[in-house]
Amino acid sequence: MPRKSTGDGSGMAPQELLGLPLAVDLTTAGRAFTLGRTKAYALAKAGEFPVPVLRIGNSYRVRRADLLDALGITDQPEPVAA
Repeated sequence: MPRKSTGDGSGMAPQELLGLPLAVDLTTAGRAFTLGRTKAYALAKAGEFPVPVLRIGNSYRVRRADLLDALGITDQPEPVAA
């Protein structure tokens, strides 16, 4: 059964991840790895976040493609058997 995101750090379902914009904030990226906001920022500041983090001014951004790759989720639709 796929996980549903409840906003409590329990992660994100694959369908939710595929619906993300091309780049997301660090809190959203952390949710994908079941990390809370504080832990996500601590890992980013230490250079240890699970995927590359882009620093834009005072904010952090993470590319959706990097999230999907790290989580083993393909952005391509599954082929349908005929």
